[in-house]
Amino acid sequence: MKGLWRGLLTLASLLLVWQSVVTLGDLPPYILPGPWAVMLALWHHSESLLRHAGVTALEIILGMVLGTLLGCGSALALGYSRRVRRWLLPVLIASQAIPVFAIAPLLVLWLGYGMGSKIAMSMLIIYFPVTANFYDGLRHTQRGWLDLARVMLPEPRRWAVLRHIAIPAALPALASGLRIAAAVAPIGAVLGEWVGSSAGLGYLMLHANSRMQVDLMFAALFVLAALAVGLYFLVDAGLKRLLPWHPAIPETEID
Repeated sequence: MKGLWRGLLTLASLLLVWQSVVTLGDLPPYILPGPWAVMLALWHHSESLLRHAGVTALEIILGMVLGTLLGCGSALALGYSRRVRRWLLPVLIASQAIPVFAIAPLLVLWLGYGMGSKIAMSMLIIYFPVTANFYDGLRHTQRGWLDLARVMLPEPRRWAVLRHIAIPAALPALASGLRIAAAVAPIGAVLGEWVGSSAGLGYLMLHANSRMQVDLMFAALFVLAALAVGLYFLVDAGLKRLLPWHPAIPETEID
């Protein structure tokens, strides 16, 4: 409950600063609309915003599911096979040097203007953090556990060690990757919508920009931020339930 009040207080403070900048700077609405104008845009365009938000949310969720599956599979392949590690790991690292904005037009060209290209973009955005965190967790399994497993487990020992020791030990690291993925997944979907789409919050922002409806652009940004925050806390709550044996350190102990 205290966290909720802190969040509301932070939001109120940001709105106050925002309104102060608009008022003291005497900024016209087409440069920076005030919070009240954005609230009115949220109310007047609520049906359109909800419709486009539903499209973007579906793209984000499907991209996150597919990216998580692909990332977990890649991390397991890297942890299981030294040969796969030699070939895939350099490719995985080199792929991060390519800006996602450069890939988006190609995905639209290959997959069309529908949801497929946006799902693929969202999947690519979260693929690396999931793979890197899960693989890092697999690599840093405690040496004592591995030595004990190699002595006690029957053949084939490699998969048995990975299944019974390394994967459970790496789940907290995977959880960290999923939290990062939940925060950045909306970026991929919106980037894909900016390049080419007929629906979604990114499309709505571009449409509003062409008509100089800056208040509607801010309203779409507000909805997108709410989607991202809601997805993050939903994933965080789910991970806490799935990993009750790995509780977080209380903030009082950190302080």
